[in-house]
Amino acid sequence: MIAENNIILDNTQINQKIRRIAYQIYESNSSESEVVVAGIIGNGFVFSKKIATILEEISSLKVILCEVNINKKQPLLPVSTSISVEDYKNKPLILVDDVLNSGTTLIYGIKHFLEVPLKRFKTAVLVNRNHKKYPVKADFKGISLSTSIKEHVQVEFSNDGALAYLV
Repeated sequence: MIAENNIILDNTQINQKIRRIAYQIYESNSSESEVVVAGIIGNGFVFSKKIATILEEISSLKVILCEVNINKKQPLLPVSTSISVEDYKNKPLILVDDVLNSGTTLIYGIKHFLEVPLKRFKTAVLVNRNHKKYPVKADFKGISLSTSIKEHVQVEFSNDGALAYLV
C-alpha cells in the first residue's frame, strides 16, 4: 500500500499533465502536418501513447507512434525502434519517458536519434528529477521535483488509472 504522503501525482493530475504536454507539443509543431512521438520502452511508451491520443483529439496532426527499445540496465547495447528510420527521418520527433532521473536512458535514446536527420527534436517526461549526470533536459515536463538521491520515483499506469509516487 502506498502512503498518502508519498503520492506525487494522482490519476486526475497525471491526466491534466498529459493534456498540457500534448498542447505544448502541438503549439511547438502547429505548422507541421505530422509529428513522431517516440516512447521509451515500458512506461515511456505507455505515456507516449496517452500523449498521442490527446494530440489526435486536439489537433489535425498525423501522429506517428514509435516504441524505442533501450536496455535500461545496459544502455550501451544497440537501440532499436518499432518503426523504420525512413518513418521518422526529416520529421519533428518528441522522445518520451516517464521519469527523468539521471538522464542515462534519455541520453542514449537521444544518441540513437542524432544519427538520423530530424526536422526538430524535443523531449518530454512526466516527472523531472534534478539528479542528472548527463546534460539532458526535458523540453516538456509534467512536474519538476527535487528529491533526495535515495528516493525513487515510481510511475504506474494501469486500466484503473495512473499514479506517481515516492518509494
